[in-house]
Amino acid sequence: MKPIWIVDDDQSIRFVLEKALMREGLPTRSFTSPREVLQALDHPGTEPGPQVLVSDIRMPGGSGLDLLGKVKERLPALPVIIMTAFSDLDSAVSAFQSGAFEYLPKPFDLPKAIELIRRAVEESQREEVSAIAVDEAPEMLGQAPAMQDVFRAIGRLSQSHVTVMITGESGSGKELVARALHKHSPRASGPFVAINTAAIPKDLLESELFGHERGAFTGAQAMRRGRFEQAEGGTLFLDEIGDMPFDLQTRLLRVLSDGNFYRVGGHSGIKANVRVIAATHQDLEHRVREGVFREDLFHRLNVIRLRLPALRERREDIPMLTRHFLQLSAQQLGVEPKRISDAAMASLMHFQFPGNVRQLENICHWLTVMAPAQVIEPKDLPPEVTDCVQSKHEGAFAQVDPAMPLSGHTTPSGVAMTPGAGIESREDSHALPSQAGGEGVTPVVLNLPGADWENGLEAEAMALLAAGRTDVWDVLSRRFEGRLIATALANTRGRRIEAAQKLGIGRNTITRKIQELGIE
Repeated sequence: MKPIWIVDDDQSIRFVLEKALMREGLPTRSFTSPREVLQALDHPGTEPGPQVLVSDIRMPGGSGLDLLGKVKERLPALPVIIMTAFSDLDSAVSAFQSGAFEYLPKPFDLPKAIELIRRAVEESQREEVSAIAVDEAPEMLGQAPAMQDVFRAIGRLSQSHVTVMITGESGSGKELVARALHKHSPRASGPFVAINTAAIPKDLLESELFGHERGAFTGAQAMRRGRFEQAEGGTLFLDEIGDMPFDLQTRLLRVLSDGNFYRVGGHSGIKANVRVIAATHQDLEHRVREGVFREDLFHRLNVIRLRLPALRERREDIPMLTRHFLQLSAQQLGVEPKRISDAAMASLMHFQFPGNVRQLENICHWLTVMAPAQVIEPKDLPPEVTDCVQSKHEGAFAQVDPAMPLSGHTTPSGVAMTPGAGIESREDSHALPSQAGGEGVTPVVLNLPGADWENGLEAEAMALLAAGRTDVWDVLSRRFEGRLIATALANTRGRRIEAAQKLGIGRNTITRKIQELGIE
């Protein structure tokens, strides 16, 4: 393996990093100035080049930022970590603009610094992945049964001019469905005009919908065509129809019933050859009962109703949508698309996404900008995701009350033994080894502080032996290790290095065990 190049005029920093990296099995080579680094790059000799470059930002005889720029000219794929004791905005911005892998302010936490360097090593060792071509994306993505129902409904409506009501939570993609309905309708050659009725002030909404004549009101210096006229021969999409003012609902009802309308201040009727598609995130039946939405208009709009599922109802679509949005964000920013690890994807799968697909798209854009490596790990996810997933894990552990035994039968030592009880029964908990190596084995849950868990272990072992199992050691060892590591991760809010320190094992060991046991 190539060495980690450390550039710093401070001998103590070099010494600490060298010793810490040596313990991790990572070779190093140290330099005191940028000039030495450039000389080593220009005249490599028999010495291997760097795997990762870790450089101070201010040194006698040169700047770390200048060194970063020159190194990137020679080795564009080399991860460079910039260190500095002078943490300021300009330095951080300049470092990232010059292509730094990460920015590390001094004094730094040594375990975190080593973890960062290891991530940079993994990134540099990763095989070059050919650029992922951003294919022409389909109109809508979805493999979940709920989305397949939507696709079928769009197909059945493809030859119809009927009014459609789309319901669903904010951010679920109602306008996308409306566009698909228009595209696959007999009116596809006509215009698609969208208007959010909640975003326009009440005094202007009437003019926005129906237009106005010159002089109809103060400021109306010219005749203006409204959205109904603009959508002639096509489709008019009325988003957030539930927020339309009550008096305008009457005018809209008249248009839908007889197909004619008048501009504001006008006296000549205008024929409306428009298909109306409405959408709302509200319960219109409830608003009708409250008296804020006309019942006759509701029935006029509610000819065909399509319910768009929330993203949490179609979790199997999250991986597909995530990769699509990562590609789309990379294309918009002109960078290489980032990939997402299985562990990070699992965290996204556990997130509730209150903002639905729109929130997922925003998260992918955030990751494209903020994630330091090309492969997104769980620690790279935004705080709202990591905090939510962590709280769910903590909630899973909190289900076990230390003062009360779980339901089920107990051993004489007070150890509850019940299938599916405790943490294993929660879909959002850590995947414990009973799933990986001990299928069908009753989990042992220690509920009481000071309980004689050895007796419980003995009873479980006896039960497995009596059942004729020949993998007792592997099954119980995996379950013990899994529970121990999952508990430590919950205690440290998912911080692996800290959990390893508390358990008295190495960072590499806990990482390997997490992967083997399928905890993340």
